Amino acid sequence: MAVNGVVSGKSLIVSFGEMLIDFVPTVSGVSLAEAPGFLKAPGGAPANVAIAVARLGGKASFVGKLGDDEFGRMLADILKQNGVSDDGILFDQGARTALAFVTLRADGEREFMFYRNPSADMLLKPEELNLDLIRSAKVFHYGSISLIVEPCRSAHLKAMEVAKEAGALLSYDPNLRLPLWPSADEARKQILSIWDKADIVKVSDVELEFLTGSDKVDDETAMKLWRPNFTLLLVTLGEKGSLYYTKNFHGAVDAFHVNTVDTTGAGDSFVGALLCKIVHDPSILEDESKLREVLRFANACGAITTTKKGAIPALPTEAEALALINGA
Repeated sequence: MAVNGVVSGKSLIVSFGEMLIDFVPTVSGVSLAEAPGFLKAPGGAPANVAIAVARLGGKASFVGKLGDDEFGRMLADILKQNGVSDDGILFDQGARTALAFVTLRADGEREFMFYRNPSADMLLKPEELNLDLIRSAKVFHYGSISLIVEPCRSAHLKAMEVAKEAGALLSYDPNLRLPLWPSADEARKQILSIWDKADIVKVSDVELEFLTGSDKVDDETAMKLWRPNFTLLLVTLGEKGSLYYTKNFHGAVDAFHVNTVDTTGAGDSFVGALLCKIVHDPSILEDESKLREVLRFANACGAITTTKKGAIPALPTEAEALALINGA
């Protein structure tokens, strides 16, 4: 239901941060210079998570700033078409929507070249936030790209604080993009500066190694990132599945083996699936057998997302995820 034009209801997942357009080469396994052409692929991890939630039948809203340009309007339309509330979207008259040129290597992994100097998402100010929307979130999800520069950094910190005060679960996926940071040290420092505020944290194996300085992906390394106030820490391992850690138990859940074309959005799909389930049944976080079942579902969603090019077209429905689980 809507209150003062705001989507409310305690199952709402609000995703905060950037939405941009990835330009993906029409041919895989070539450098940007060698690419004969590019396809527009809407993206940005927080926006992908919001659409992943909506596609699975959940209630999602996106908070962020787009350029008041054709690309920005296109992205806002894509959110609406995919069932994501646009109550938190703002448009900047003076800055463009962010763009990224993405190289798809032969193994399906990616390299990035960004155009954001500055882009609209970086210019979101604390006083522009839709606080009513943020207060109505049951889960508030964010990354770290919004921490890189002011004023967006202050808006991010304010939004987190307001969501926490209102009783939301805070979900953090740092989504490391090193080319956007001034240095690796600064990235590590800022990503960890808000580490202990979250309830749920998801990192990839690469991010685990980057943040801990370890070259091992194991329980001991993962526990370096654990904080006493965490409810759940997750480490995604691509085709090797995922690791989970809570106060009372930890373990691993296997991946599904599929024909991987493009890994873009797989982590966002995983997070969206997890949050979608937790928002309806928070007891999942205390019950290991329930959590394992949910992580298997999240792994299935992540796997399906790698079978098509681009993140948003590849995000699965619940039926598609269940078909993979039941067929396995």
